[in-house]
Order: sequence, then structure tokens, then C-alpha cells
Amino acid sequence: MGEMMNEGQSLANDIDLSQFYQIFFEEAGENLDQMEQMLLALDVEKADDEELNAIFRCAHSIKGGAATFGFADVAELTHQMESLLDKLRRHELNPTAAMVDVLLESSDALRLQLAHHQGRGNDTPATGDLVARIYTLANGEDAVAPVAEAAAPVVAAPVVVEAPTPAPARVINKPVVKATRELEIHIGPLDNVAQADGVAELFRDIPGLGTIEPLPCDQADKRVYRATTTSSDADLMDLFTFHVSKEEIRIVDCAAPADEVAAPAAMAPADGQDFGFFDGAPGVPAHAIAAAAQATITAPDGTDKPAAAPKADARAAAPAAMESSTLRVSVSKVDQLINLVGELVITQAMLAQKSRELDDGANQPLLAGLADLDRNTRDLQEAVMSIRMIPMSVVFNRFPRMLRDLASKLGKKVELVTQGESTELDKGLVEKITDPLTHLIRNSCDHGIEMPEDRRAKGKTEHGTITLSATHEGGSILIEVRDDGKGLNREKLLSKAREKGIDAPDSMTDTEVWNLIFAPGFSTADQVTDVSGRGVGMDVVKKNITALNGTVEIDSAEGYGMRVSVRLPLTLAIMDGMSVRVSDEVYILPLSSVIESFQIKPTDINTLAQGAQVVKVRDEYMPVIELERVFQVPRFEHSGASPIMVVVEADGQRVALMVDELLGQQQVVIKNLESNYRRVPNVSGATILGDGKVALILDTSSLVRRSRH
Repeated sequence: MGEMMNEGQSLANDIDLSQFYQIFFEEAGENLDQMEQMLLALDVEKADDEELNAIFRCAHSIKGGAATFGFADVAELTHQMESLLDKLRRHELNPTAAMVDVLLESSDALRLQLAHHQGRGNDTPATGDLVARIYTLANGEDAVAPVAEAAAPVVAAPVVVEAPTPAPARVINKPVVKATRELEIHIGPLDNVAQADGVAELFRDIPGLGTIEPLPCDQADKRVYRATTTSSDADLMDLFTFHVSKEEIRIVDCAAPADEVAAPAAMAPADGQDFGFFDGAPGVPAHAIAAAAQATITAPDGTDKPAAAPKADARAAAPAAMESSTLRVSVSKVDQLINLVGELVITQAMLAQKSRELDDGANQPLLAGLADLDRNTRDLQEAVMSIRMIPMSVVFNRFPRMLRDLASKLGKKVELVTQGESTELDKGLVEKITDPLTHLIRNSCDHGIEMPEDRRAKGKTEHGTITLSATHEGGSILIEVRDDGKGLNREKLLSKAREKGIDAPDSMTDTEVWNLIFAPGFSTADQVTDVSGRGVGMDVVKKNITALNGTVEIDSAEGYGMRVSVRLPLTLAIMDGMSVRVSDEVYILPLSSVIESFQIKPTDINTLAQGAQVVKVRDEYMPVIELERVFQVPRFEHSGASPIMVVVEADGQRVALMVDELLGQQQVVIKNLESNYRRVPNVSGATILGDGKVALILDTSSLVRRSRH
């Protein structure tokens, strides 16, 4: 380990390693995510060797990168995690819930350390207590959890999240008692002799490591210490190499004959490729693996078993091959490519419009080429847009850990089931949908799922189930959060609404009553806690989803559970739209909001009090919105043609928009009007038509809300 850090420091003198920092931070984040998922899914009663090896490899990768770039705090913590994981995968220890908890806490600490190195965190977290707990567990002892934690660790099981319950009697790992040894530790020669002080500080910082005191030394560039410890030379060397290179350390057992002195030459392989990593780790020489395969270990039950040959190497080649077929590209470059393709789409539409004026017979080759250009442009557009599409698993994988901790705090047993993780959504939407889904899942766990004893009394299983699913439906994605809890209580919602001063008559439909929970400040919690009760969750969900041109619907059955359905467009860059004309102006309606269109006579429109207009559509009166009035469109000549009504739906309600003509359906490239001009009421964006003119994209949700007032 020390060699690797020293090698990284020497490389830094010749190469600016900071240019690779971002790649390391991204890969470390991915490894932490993967490790956390595997720890949450780990069955401590039947731990699989492949799972333990995979978790070990994640920690090993982070440690190697951190050491190379000189992030000593990250390397030190991951090294301690690696020590514990190495004993687990070699079956020297049996995994326990306490080990899973401390590894998850270490993952959180590593995220904070990485954020600090990225400049996104104020202070690096203190990890002394965490390192001590890992060290204690790695030595087969029961670590004491921090006093601040009110709840006991939750037993980690696949998918299931359980409340803290008294654990059944289990076999405690009892390692072989090691005799106390007296050692002389010779360090040097060193260019900076102060580096040796770090070795002495290890004995002070790590409980149970032993004691150390300096001895006289007649050479200024060397240090000699006498240490009393039960640790092996290999364990000590792993610790010391954080501060001093392995070649500069010599450990002498005061009770051993002179020919058994542990020197660096005896500890390092002849080819010098051992960087202080564990046997079986990626990069270990083949001869070391072969030797390890023939070794035997003492299992916790006292029997000698052949050591399991590391499976990591055979499988490590597969990720390496996969990585060679991928390329990391900055998001800004992808966005630039999408913008250029958008401009190409606009240019192609302009050429297509001009081509309609040409004579078909005389320009047949040109028209055929334009038809090919149209097809190829659409294929290119779809291919480029797919680059920004990422699977929903990126979002879903964040919730098992959050739900595990929340269920532990609330004393509930909850199982999270995910469906449709491979469903793809635009990266920009994925980043913005995470917070709303977090609110919905917390709401289901806190308000929906009952306590275990209450569920038993109702004839349900103790474990509540929260299902998170994603599916494609047409040009949109449907995300559902379902639970099998107690559902919504209509009477309680009406009572709470009236307490808040909200008009809530008994004649309200169930859907209208369910939508009351989206009102600002509305909460059904009887008391305010750090989890809920402030009424700032569901209204935020509604606002965020609406801002993404999406919709939220609630369905509930009291005693059986609740379902929240979120519908979103697949992308915010390109959409299918319906072009309509009002006088000489062209507007775009999102095709997903258009229900139907029909032609009427002016006499079919009825005027109510205060100038409100309605039109009768199949025995139902629907509000009418004249776009000519809304946008104050000048009309230079009166058309005798009958107006056309386009029925659009948003927020669960429908209105009829009065237009002059339907121009047709087309794909449009969405341009942000607010960033290029300013925010315009009832308009969500703009696009460029084939003739080069700008057309406004209408905000149907805003128009529906306008009709209510």
C-alpha cells in the first residue's frame, strides 16, 4: 500500500494527475453505489462467496485509486474495510448484521470524504471511531455501536427491510487467542524522518493495537521503536505502509532467533509486484494464487478446510472487456450534439416545405434525395436522443438504503419491490424525478404501511410491501408507487381540509378528496416528526412533476393501500406536437395533451356570467378558451370559416381551445424561452418551424388552471 502511494506521488511530479480526478470520483461513486446495493441484498445467514468477492473488489478498486491520487484518508478507511471483507471472503469470520451496518456507515463516510476532495464538502468526517469498530469486528469481537444511535441495527436480508428486533442466539466468531509479542521496529533511512512519527501515532489511534515507545538511535535518518502487540507482522506492515514505504521498515521479534528476523526482502515477492494488497485481489501474480489455492484455513467451527480459490480473477477479466467497449463522454458534449441535431431537423423541415413547391416530374431525383434525408434525419435524431436515455435503475437503486433506514427508525417491516428498472428516461428528467419519488416512498412507509402488530391484527403479513414500477406508454413514461398499507381515509381527509380552511363539501368525488393531500401545508400526521407532519412533501411532488410537463394521479382503497401514478414525457428536448393556426400565428400543442378536435358553429358556444364561455360536448359542458384573446392576436381580416375546438387535458380536467385551423402533427425541437428571452405566461417553450418562423409551445396545464378562474 505504501509503495503504491509513493509511486503515485512520484508520478505526480511528472504528470498532472488532477486531470484524472473527475474520472476517479465518478468510478468511486459507481463502486460505492454497487457496494451499497450488494450489502443491502446480502443474506448474512447464507452469504455467497461471489457476493463477498464482489463487495471486496469494490472496496479494493476505491482504495487503489485513492492511493494513486494521494487521498490518504479514503485509502486508509477502504483499507480497513478491505481487511474485514478479506476475512469474510476467506471464511475466517462469519458475516453479521453489525458488520453490514458498519460497512454501510463506512460507505457514507467515504462519500463525505470524496465530496470534501471534490470541494463540495466543508469538513472531512472523523473516522476514528469507525476504523476502531471495523478493526474490532475484523478481530472477531463484537463492536459497540455509537451511543447516538437509538435503534439497533436492522438485520440485512435480500430486499426485505425489517425493524430492529432482538436477534436470535448466534455463533460469535472467536479467533485464536494470539500471544503478546515484543518487537523492535526499525524505520529508515528516510529523507523526511518525521514520516516515522505516523507509525507511532497508529498505536495511539487504533484501540487494541498495543503500545509503543521510542528507543535511542545513533543515525539521524532512522527511528527505532519497541512495541508490544498481538498483531502479526503482516497486519502491522499493512498499517505502517500508509506512512512509510515497505522497504524502509524492518520488524524484529525480540524473542525470535536472528535468522527469523522479518525483513522487507522476506515479505515482498521477488518480482516486486505486491503492493500490499490481499491475496486474490486484482493484479496478484498467478503463482501467489496457485499457492493460495493449496493452502488450508481454520474455519470458525475449528475444522481445517481448503481455502477457496479466489474467483475474482476469472471474473475480473469480464468487466475489463466490457470497459473497453464503453467511452466516458461529458454531458455537455452530448447536449451540444443534440442541439446540432435539432438544428439539422429544423433545416430538413425547411427543405421539405420548400420541396412542395417543386414540380414532381422535373425534380424526381431531388425529391427522392430529400425523402432519404428525411428518413435518415429522423433515424439520426432517435439515435442521438437515445444517448441521453438512461435506465430507471439509476433512480430505483437509491431507495433500498433509504427505506431500510426509515423502516428501522419507524419500527416497521417493509419490503421494496422494483419493476421495470430497464425502462429508459432522459437524463435530465431522471435527475429531477428523484426528489419527488423520494417523497412518495417516504410517504408510503410513514403514512401507508402499518406497524407489524397492526398488520397482524388485520390479517396481513408483518411485512408491508412498497412497489416501485416504471413502464413506457406511448410517448410517455408511467411511474407508479404502490403500497399495501391502510390507504387513505376519506373522512379524515375532509376533516383535516376543513381544519385548514379548505372548502371541502361532502359532495366531492373520491379523486377530488385524494387530491387534497397535494394542498400546501396539508398533512394527515397527528404530530410533527423529523420524518413527516409539516405538510411540505406532497405539494412539492405536485409542483415538481407539473414543472416537468407531467401529471400525478392518486387511487386508494381504505384498508388495502394506495397507488400514486406519475406520467412524464420521455424527453424534454424533442416532442410530438399538434400545429394550430390562430389568424396568422402558429402555436404548438403537446400531442400527449390533445384528446380530440371538432368543428362547431358560433351559435354552439354559450356565454355564462362574467363572460365565461362553455361548449356542449356529448352531454358535458366544457370551458372554452379563445387563444385569440389569451395572446391578443391581431386579426387583419375576418374569416367566414367555422372555428375549430381542440380538446386538451391537464391535471385531470379538460378544456376546449378555439383555433382557426389544424395544420397537422409534427416533431418539434423544444427551445427554452425563459433562458433566451423571458418567462411568458401560458407558454412552456418555443420551436422553429420549417419556414424559419418561431412558434410558441403552449402550456396546457397553465391554460386549464386559467379556465378555473
